[in-house]
Amino acid sequence: MPDNTALAEVVLHPVRLRIIQQLGGRNRTTAQLREALPDIPQATLYRHVAALLDARVVAVVDERRSRGAIERTLALGDRMASIDHAELSAMSSAQLSTAFLTFLGDVTGDFDRFLSADSREARELVGFARTPLYVNTEDLATIQAGLAELLTPYLTERQDGQQRVNLATILLPDP
Repeated sequence: MPDNTALAEVVLHPVRLRIIQQLGGRNRTTAQLREALPDIPQATLYRHVAALLDARVVAVVDERRSRGAIERTLALGDRMASIDHAELSAMSSAQLSTAFLTFLGDVTGDFDRFLSADSREARELVGFARTPLYVNTEDLATIQAGLAELLTPYLTERQDGQQRVNLATILLPDP
């Protein structure tokens, strides 16, 4: 995909979203991705990794020979793997709806896989809530900056014994 490809077109695909989720805050080999995403056929996984590489959403950070093949280690690349406000604003209502439903589908898929694992320990870490906020754009920028600062130490693996969790956020103005 060329450099000028809209990030939304690249990122908002169910398989690509799952690959990006796996790479968030950590490096993974293609073998580790296959292990973490067993329901995705290998050829499909490699095709979508290639699309993410082409778009610079994912980068190769290491290569090594393994059993006659080259094993690549991947990380998130130099394009942010999220869609910024300008790109969201430029979307039509239909495109925005598709993007939102793709996001919700990804979160729902993660939740279904969580339930299928039936881990009693992991249930201690799950939660969801909805809270109305009364903000203007300045307030929202302050909240987002504060959240970014608060979450930064937790975005990379720090030690063994930590459970990886996903924090999904949605800002939805009242109609």
